[in-house]
Amino acid sequence: MDIDWEALRAIANEANTHAYAPYSKFPVGAAAIVDDGRIISGANVENASYGLTLCAECALVSSLHMTGGGRLVAFTCVDGRGNILMPCGRCRQLLYEHSAPGMLLETVSGVKTIDEVIPDAFGPRQLAEYEKNGATP
Repeated sequence: MDIDWEALRAIANEANTHAYAPYSKFPVGAAAIVDDGRIISGANVENASYGLTLCAECALVSSLHMTGGGRLVAFTCVDGRGNILMPCGRCRQLLYEHSAPGMLLETVSGVKTIDEVIPDAFGPRQLAEYEKNGATP
């Protein structure tokens, strides 16, 4: 699959303008391509209690399900200056949960697959394998 990373990043940058980041002053925008061809986006939404802040990846996954579901095939994330960001570990797990096998991520060190950025992950594919083999985790 040919991904126009520049165009996807532009959508993430536009999403960034909708971030609510009054505390950190660190807006984040994310964009992804879904397996049915849709492009979705999200932005971070902070909270005064900090721990309840929603990452851009969370907003993106919510958008995924609000607009028909599916699996993510390509993802990028940017800061307020348009620089590429690497999702944190929590967000990598969230993305893995909703990814198509081999989903591509634009990272600070180049394009990588979801399996490269969260090796030996546990998620729906592993649960399906357990169920197929009649086992429980």
